[in-house]
Amino acid sequence: MVNFTRFVEAGRVVFIASGPYAKKVAIIVEIIDQRRVLIDGPCSGVPRQEISINRLHLTKLKYKLPHGCGTNSVERHWKRYDITKDWENTVWARKLHRKSLRAAMTDFDRFKVMVARKQRNNILKQFKLKKPVEKTSKPVKKAVKK
Repeated sequence: MVNFTRFVEAGRVVFIASGPYAKKVAIIVEIIDQRRVLIDGPCSGVPRQEISINRLHLTKLKYKLPHGCGTNSVERHWKRYDITKDWENTVWARKLHRKSLRAAMTDFDRFKVMVARKQRNNILKQFKLKKPVEKTSKPVKKAVKK
């Protein structure tokens, strides 16, 4: 039996998967019905709007919000809890950032990466080819000068 941990609830941080605000983060303010929620992302550029749950991905981040709070209150809570920093520290956000950096690479950047990988692999190959130093079982005593 699978134990679910991410529930649709007020205060849950969501990642918008599609639409005009895709790839942005917002927070659920209210649940309208079983298919729609009211989200707000004042610090991430997402206006307060209703959106289908199908267009959202639930994150592990959840914060306590007062019932029926407005945009100003959401913004205060966003800054108090520093939600943007918490999101940027997640593995998910870092993976998205790396993916966007790779997509923005030019042909010359890809060439530089290829050369660097070859150099790294050659260094590793040389390191593996060296014979490991055999350890002696008895400690060597130093001679005492008189």
